Amino acid sequence: MTSPKTARTPRARMIGVLLGLGAGLSAALNVQAADLTGAQIAAHGIGSVPACATCHGTQGQGNPLANFPRLAGMGAAYLSEQLTDYADGTRSNPIMSPFAKQLTPAQMKAVAAYYASLPAPKVSALPAASSDQDKLAQNLLTQGDWSRGIPACFACHGPMGVGVKPSFPALVGQSATYTEEQLKAWQQDHRAPGAGGLMAAVAKRLTPAEITAVAGYLAKISVQ
Repeated sequence: MTSPKTARTPRARMIGVLLGLGAGLSAALNVQAADLTGAQIAAHGIGSVPACATCHGTQGQGNPLANFPRLAGMGAAYLSEQLTDYADGTRSNPIMSPFAKQLTPAQMKAVAAYYASLPAPKVSALPAASSDQDKLAQNLLTQGDWSRGIPACFACHGPMGVGVKPSFPALVGQSATYTEEQLKAWQQDHRAPGAGGLMAAVAKRLTPAEITAVAGYLAKISVQ
């Protein structure tokens, strides 16, 4: 599993690249912002906002080594909501927040619709639980722990964590670091609590060891 510390180095380098690319791409484009579709914004950026593909991949597959999440196949409503949250500060992220603030609501919806149209992750089978940590994760993902009010993750996020559109994102196809950071963000109220406050409530009932186990096991699941 990639540790948070090692993941920051390529991420920090990417920030510098992004800032430079944003200015360069803006100068290179000779099109009217209003005419840009979500696909064009994703591929080329808009204004000083760099192409989403710079970090999230040309097919929205993400970049696990740099801790940039997969977007392809996520629900449009979920993605649009995240961009709105980045823009208004509900969701805290030093890279995404400045870019989201420069997008109009229509542009956010266009970009979200584009990534929602890309193929969603598919999973043929869960990997065997080869350690106590994996068994802990499997139990939480597939059964939850109702003695502590923790439902199975897959109950909302779909069989084997492939997501349920429009509002429940896929859990597979992300780096362990990304997943762990998101669960901690809910614990610390750095993300919107989700429908009915469910995600924040669930995350706050998880122990640090459980968060590490779940994030690590999800990252082991092979995505097609």
